[in-house]
Amino acid sequence: MKFLTCSLVLLLFASLAHSQEAALKATCRNVPGSPRYPSAAEWDALNVTLSGRLVTVVPSAKFCTTLPRGACTDDQWGSALFRSTIPGAMDQVNWEQGYDLSPPSLCLRNGTTCGQGDVPPYAVEAKTVADIQAAVKFSSAHNLRVAVKSSGHDFLGRSTAPSSLLIHTHKFQNISFVGSTMTVGSGVYAKTVYEQGKANRKIAVGAVAATVCLGGGWVQGAGHSALSPALGLGADNALEFEIVVASGELLKCSMLSVAEVPAAGGVIVSATFHVYPTFNATSGSIFLATENNTVLASLATLHAQHIFDWDSVNAGHYTTVIRNTSTNGSIFVLETYMPNTTASQSMALLAPFLNESLALPGVSLLLQNFTYGNINDALFQDDDSVGFNAVLGSRLIPAATYRDSPSAVGEVYKKLLESGVTEILGAMVAGGKVAENAHISSAVHPAWRTAKMYILTVGTWDDSASLAEIDQIRHLFQKAHLPIIEEITGPNAGAYSNEADVLEPNFQTTFFGPNYGKLSAIKSKYDPNDLFIVGAGVGSERWDEWGLCRV
Repeated sequence: MKFLTCSLVLLLFASLAHSQEAALKATCRNVPGSPRYPSAAEWDALNVTLSGRLVTVVPSAKFCTTLPRGACTDDQWGSALFRSTIPGAMDQVNWEQGYDLSPPSLCLRNGTTCGQGDVPPYAVEAKTVADIQAAVKFSSAHNLRVAVKSSGHDFLGRSTAPSSLLIHTHKFQNISFVGSTMTVGSGVYAKTVYEQGKANRKIAVGAVAATVCLGGGWVQGAGHSALSPALGLGADNALEFEIVVASGELLKCSMLSVAEVPAAGGVIVSATFHVYPTFNATSGSIFLATENNTVLASLATLHAQHIFDWDSVNAGHYTTVIRNTSTNGSIFVLETYMPNTTASQSMALLAPFLNESLALPGVSLLLQNFTYGNINDALFQDDDSVGFNAVLGSRLIPAATYRDSPSAVGEVYKKLLESGVTEILGAMVAGGKVAENAHISSAVHPAWRTAKMYILTVGTWDDSASLAEIDQIRHLFQKAHLPIIEEITGPNAGAYSNEADVLEPNFQTTFFGPNYGKLSAIKSKYDPNDLFIVGAGVGSERWDEWGLCRV
C-alpha cells in the first residue's frame, strides 16, 4: 500500500491545480437539483467502483419502518450499538433533523411524515482504503460536501450534513497491540479497546462510553478520559495516523504531525496510541439528595473545596446534577476512578467530602458503591443509552477557581438551576498529567493545561416540542447559561470542542484558542478547497451554516 509523508502531500496539489481552480470559483457545493449534481449513471458507476457499497440514506425513524416489524423496538431505538450501524442514525436524534432548512425537514419516530432532514442522501459503507479514496475523489470531482461518521457518537452533529456524501467508517475494526503501542481502525469502539486491552494486559486512554471511537473524532477534539489525570489526554498519547486527505492520497502522519490532523481535514483510517501495562483501580459511585438549590450550592461548594483531595492517586471523576422538576430538590452524583487504589483506600480518600456533605442540613445519602478490579473492566460499558434530543454547552474551569473561589462554584450551580437547567454535568479529567503535558506539540487548547474540570449544561426536549420551543432550547446556553458560567471562568475560557455548543459565535477562540491561526494555515495547505468542513470547525467560518455555500 502506498503511503506519503505529510510534507510530501504538497507535491500532489500541483497535479490538481485545474480542478482546484474550478472548485474555488464555485460559490456553492452541488446539491440534488443542481445542474452539475452527479447523474444516476455517475452514482451507479461509483457504486460499481465500490463493489456495491454505495447506499441510500434515510433518517433513523424512516429506517425503522423498513424493519420486519415496521418499527424499531425501544431497545433498538435507544441503543448506540444498533444506531452506529445505520448510516443516517445519530445518537442524539436532533442532529438528523433539518430544523433550519427552508422549509424545515423533520423525521420523527412514529411520525406520519418523514423528510430527509440533515441526513445525507448517499453513504459509502467503506470497507477498504480504496473505498474511502474513491469517495473522496468523487466528491472532489463533483464539488460535493463530505460528511464522515465512525459511530455517530457525536454531540455537535458533525457526522451528518444535508445534501452531502457520507463516508461511514464503522467497518474499520482492526485492532492490534505491539509492545507499548496499540493501532485501531477508525471504527473500533472504546468497549472493544477495553476488552482487547485486558486480554493483552494493556490499558489505553479512552472514553467512559461504549461506542466512542478512539480513532475517530474523539482524539481530534483532544480526547478526555477518566485516566487523563494519570496518563494525559487522548491527543497526548496519539503517535501516528493513517488518513485519506482531500487529494485522495493516503498519508501516514508521525507524532510531529498529530496537531495537523484535525485541521488538515480528511478521513482517519487508523490511529496508533501509546498504551500502558494494565492495573487495578477502584470505581465508586455516591448518590446524594439535596432538598433545594441552596443546599445543592453548599454541596457543590464542598465538592470544589475537596476536588484536590484525590490528586495523590491521579483520580478522574464525573459529577451529575439532576434537578427534580416536581420538587425543589436535586440529585448530586459523584463517580470516581482511582488508579492503583483499593476500595477501602478510595473510601478513605472520599470520606472527608462525604462526611462533611452529610453534615449539611438537607443532604441525604441515597446510595454508595465501590468496586475494585481491572481498570479495563471499570471503564468498559456494554452499550450507550441514546436515541433522544440533546444539545450541550460547556466551559473548561481553571484549577485556580477551585483553589481560590470554591464558594463561587457553588453559586454558579445554584444560578444555573434557578435559570431552568435540569441537568449539569462535570468532568474532572484535567490536572495531573494533562497539565504536565503542556510541552507536547498538539492542537489541544492551552486552557486544558490549566483546567481542573469542565462543566456542561444539557438541554433536552421531546419530539412534541414546537420548532419555536426547540429553537429557544438550542440558544439557551449562549443566552442564559454561559453568562453565569463566565462568573468563574472569565469571558475567554476554552471549551472541549467535542462536547460543546455548535452555535458558539467565537468558536475559533473557544475551541482552539491561540492555535487557530496555525491550524487555519494548515487547513489551507492540505485542504485548499475545504472539502472537509464541519460545523464550528477549522475553516467553517468561510461557509454557511450548512457548509454548502461560501460566505
